[in-house]
Amino acid sequence: SKRLPFSSAACGIVGLETLLPLSLELYHNRHLDLLDVLRRLTVNPARLLGLDVGRLVPGSPADLVLFDPDIPWQIDPDRFRSKSKNAPFDDRPVQGRAVHTVVDGRTIFDRSA
Repeated sequence: SKRLPFSSAACGIVGLETLLPLSLELYHNRHLDLLDVLRRLTVNPARLLGLDVGRLVPGSPADLVLFDPDIPWQIDPDRFRSKSKNAPFDDRPVQGRAVHTVVDGRTIFDRSA
């Protein structure tokens, strides 16, 4: 999809690539500690939805994301993997990136690959 002017773009914005670094701003700016940020992104939504996930114990799904909270980068929607390229954060400097994702025990994302 092409990037469009705001008035011509479809409703909504991309959030997949920006959720983690924008949430980590609360940690980097000392508004929340890192565990509070992570709880608000993982365990709390799962509980609200009644999902029994978020634990690394035998018999549970092996789903996890490894991330580096300090990797600096600049938001560039043209480099997003999502089809949507509409983002109000163009060129914003941020910190924190997922580096490896495992779902059901299988690697589905590896930034180094």
